[in-house]
Formats: sequence, C-alpha cells, structure tokens
Amino acid sequence: MNGQMGCQPSASMPAWHAGILPPMNRSPVSLALAALLASSLAHAQVPPAPVPDPEYDTCMVRMKAQAATRGVPTASFDRFLSGVTADRSVLDLLNAQPEFTTPIWDYLAGLVDDERVADGKRMLETHRDLLARVEREHGVDPATVVAVWGVESDFGRVSGKRLLLQSLSTLSCFGRRQEFFRGEFLATLKLLQDGDLADPSITGSWAGAFGHTQFMPTTYARIAVDFDGDGRRDLVTSIPDALASTANYLKRSGWQTGRPWGHEVTLPANFDTALAGRTNRRPLSDWIARGVVRVDGVPLVSSDARSAVILPAGRNGPAFVVFRNYDAIYSYNAAESYALAIATLADRLRGGSGLATPWPTDDAGLSRAQRRELQRLLLARGHDIGAVDGMIGNATRRAIRSEQEQLGLTPADGRAGQKILRALSSLSSPPLILP
Repeated sequence: MNGQMGCQPSASMPAWHAGILPPMNRSPVSLALAALLASSLAHAQVPPAPVPDPEYDTCMVRMKAQAATRGVPTASFDRFLSGVTADRSVLDLLNAQPEFTTPIWDYLAGLVDDERVADGKRMLETHRDLLARVEREHGVDPATVVAVWGVESDFGRVSGKRLLLQSLSTLSCFGRRQEFFRGEFLATLKLLQDGDLADPSITGSWAGAFGHTQFMPTTYARIAVDFDGDGRRDLVTSIPDALASTANYLKRSGWQTGRPWGHEVTLPANFDTALAGRTNRRPLSDWIARGVVRVDGVPLVSSDARSAVILPAGRNGPAFVVFRNYDAIYSYNAAESYALAIATLADRLRGGSGLATPWPTDDAGLSRAQRRELQRLLLARGHDIGAVDGMIGNATRRAIRSEQEQLGLTPADGRAGQKILRALSSLSSPPLILP
C-alpha cells in the first residue's frame, strides 16, 4: 500500500505479488561442497565481527532520543535493536530503477490465476464465519477482503524476509525519504513497546510492509484492530485481526457497503478517450447517455453516482466504469493495475468468469503454473536459474533472453510470455499441452 495513502510506500506492488520482481534467483549451495569446505577447516571459525559503522551508530543515538519522546524507553530501544546493524543493500532497492516494465496483462496473469482463485475460494469457506463477522462489523464483503489477502501475501504464505528493524533503521539514516522511514521505524518500536508486536526480529518487505495484508507500521498503528479479543492487534499471526483490519482500512477509505467496485464495459466507437481517467468523475447517467454499456449485457441503472471510465491498456483493451469502492481499493496501493487485480480477483471469487475483452497483445502473460513450467524447460536446456518457483527473477530473465536470441524471437527482452513458453514446449519431447 502507498506510504502516504495506504500501506506501501511505493505505488508498485511488493515484489512477490505477481512473481515478477523477486530477488535474483540463486542456485542452492551444494551440500557436498559445503561438507568438503567444512572438512578442510582445521579449527572452528568464529563469525567475523560486524564492520563498525560510526555514521549509523550516531544516527541510532539520535533515534533513541526520539523514540524516548514517543514512549519507548532507552532500555527497550537497546533491547529491540540488540545485534541490529545497518544493511545498506536496502538502499539499492530504494534507488534502483525497474529493469523491466510490467505490462498489465503480465501483472494480472500472475495475480489473478486459477491457483489463486481456487485458494481464495477455500479461504472463503474455511473462514466463512469469521468473514461474516468482519462484514457485519466493517461492511466489506468477504470476497474483497480475501482478494486483498491473496494479492498481498498469497494468503499468508509470502510476506517478506527482510528484518523490519534493520531495513527501517537503515532507511531512517541513509538515502532518500529519511523522514518518512523514521516515522515507520519509530512506529515499529512503539508497536513492540505496546505489545502489539511480540518479536523484534519480525520480517517484512524491504520498505517495511509486513503481516498477512502488508500494513506499513504507521498504518498498523492507526488502523489495526483486535478482532480475536486477546488484547493485542496482531496482524502477523492472527488471521482474524489481519482480515478485520483490512476491512477497517477499506471502510475508512470510503468503502460503501453493498455497492459494486465497477463493471467491465463496452464503449461506443466514437467514445472520446480524453474523458477517461480515474479522477474524471461524472454521473453514471452521463456515461450511459454517451453509449457506455456493460459488457455482460446487464443494463446499467441510470443514477447520479459519481463514476469514471478507465482504460488501463488504452482504447483497444478492456474498459471499465468504476465507482467509489474502486477508489477505496486503489488507496491500499496507489496503482491502477493493483486495484484491478484486487477487484477482478474478488469478482472471480464470487463466481465470475474473468474479463471478457482480451488485452491488446499477441503475447499474453503467464499464470504462476505456466511460469513454473517455463522454468522447468529452461532448466532442462541447461540454464542455471535456481529453484522452480514461478518467480521471474534476473537469472530466469537472462535464460529467457538467451533462448529468445537462439530461437530468433523478437524482441529478445527476457520477458516471460506465451511465445517463449510455446517455443520451448515445441522443442521438448514429448510436447507439452498448454492452455
């Protein structure tokens, strides 16, 4: 979620969401090699002492004083930060420009795939009673809450591996947006001091989002609720607290109970695309008068409801009319592709069949299952890409680019799409059957 509007400090999604921008693939260390190296050591070696970092140490002295003014005593600060050192590698993530732009059809293909829909439906059934209570309390329907959970952490399976205090303390002292990250760092310390968080070694994203639905610490402090009644607001280990807090966030962002987020629509041939855009609001009756109709044939009911037409892939792709609830989802992470992922996943969890209009591309994106199949094919052709995990990292991209060049596929850009998957499948024996 967005650091100023929601829970992530960036308009882009966390790296693990669609399996597009994870850390670089690494080959596992050979156990045999590790054993050989270990046997060659005459004596056990003591781990090297941390490299002194006076600039970081001085910064932490200042932060300790600031924490004390917010109710985190010096003794607590020292205990929480015991053994924590600066990790300046996080600055590369803060400053790096994306190596690859992500087309929306790639983004949604990995987020709203059959696996996630099936998992989401199981979660709806498993937590039916809980989600009904959440809806009664906060007014947000179960499918939307579960969709956020699935996109943010794959239902709690993937929530980030970086030490929260290490990343946030480093970002508080170095690089851009230090003031923003200081606020998040101090909020984390206060959550630990108050007992909402129990473990100082909690992990999350490099930028500080953590828990089942990836709240930033300041958002956690403002929005989180204790829904399981244990006296703590625990979004890390308590599913009731996490789902209720997500619904509370959406409600406080303007969610309107019982209203749709929007609809996929068909535009008239003479539609003026200059009128499109999330902030270009008009009464729904105006769009109807201009010839906008639902793609499924269900009539749009004329009203004064403020709405917008959005064209995430331009005039030749899917079009949508969106309402206030779309804005509430958008506030969670200020990116149109993210909001559409949540909205369309929620629709599929309600039994919908997905988008009717194809994306304007001849090389559609891959589901996570197809990405894993692509990686297996690359491994079979001798590429050292690490684990088959469906995460398209740098090593996988290099391997794809190499194959594209050998096969004469253009552009040789390292993108994981249907074309390279089908090309490699055709070279395998026996041929793979792909959808």
